[in-house]
Amino acid sequence: MQRNQVGWNQANALPSRPCFLGSVLQPLLYTVRTYQDLPGLFCFCQLCWYLLIDDEKKIAACVDPAEAHLVLAKAKEENVEIVAVLTTHHHYDHAGGNAEMAKQVPGIKIFGGRIDKVAACTDPLDHGNKFTIGSIEVLALHTPGHTKGSICYFCCVPGKEKEGLVFTGDTLFVAGCGRMFESTPEEFHHSLVTVLGALPPETQVYCGHEYTVKNLQFATAVDGGNETLRQMIDWAQEQKVQRKFTVPSTMKNEWLINPFLRSGDDQMRSICPGCSPVEVFATLRKKKDSF
Repeated sequence: MQRNQVGWNQANALPSRPCFLGSVLQPLLYTVRTYQDLPGLFCFCQLCWYLLIDDEKKIAACVDPAEAHLVLAKAKEENVEIVAVLTTHHHYDHAGGNAEMAKQVPGIKIFGGRIDKVAACTDPLDHGNKFTIGSIEVLALHTPGHTKGSICYFCCVPGKEKEGLVFTGDTLFVAGCGRMFESTPEEFHHSLVTVLGALPPETQVYCGHEYTVKNLQFATAVDGGNETLRQMIDWAQEQKVQRKFTVPSTMKNEWLINPFLRSGDDQMRSICPGCSPVEVFATLRKKKDSF
């Protein structure tokens, strides 16, 4: 699958939104609040976690709550009740707060992949399962790659799929993807290109870590003729200097800049001459591991 390349600029590739730490995004009836680098978490990884809030009902789901007490404090500030946890995968920096969330919030639903066995899971998910957080419909997408049971969550107001968003954990980053720990290149490539790649181009992408500048540096190294990358890396570096987010991206943007999604494009064939898109993807992932 390929996407036409048109010149990148912030206005046509990224959603219009404020992007300061603790930013607010308000599409339709819900809000996403974004937080990074939880104090006390032993992880030098620019971790992102999120509150998905139904504005009318004042209820929320937390995505990947690494430290429960900080999540609950933020929910209190927002004057919302947390009713669910959306866990993208079982690693501690994403699921480490689940057990405490279950203890502090009786009756809370904790979602996670059925085969991922995330901590304190009450509602195991398979690909295609749907549920709601207030008026927000959530679709579970099984995306093996980083872990075998990884789940991405596509969220939208019913009937407004083109204005939806997806929480991708460590499966898809801005301009990159997660390390491949428990799956095969074929599985990971399918998760990115076929599963997430089928989402509307306008879909906003909320990932699990802010690795954008480093990812763009790698992408530029393997796709040096891509003018889109050179334009975006200048923007991303300025965002970092100003302590602003580069999240969310969009699927449209990722088709332009992400070498792992673009592993089937002719421009990427020099990475592994004569190789299939999956082999190009595997070669890219190996190169990125040591970049």
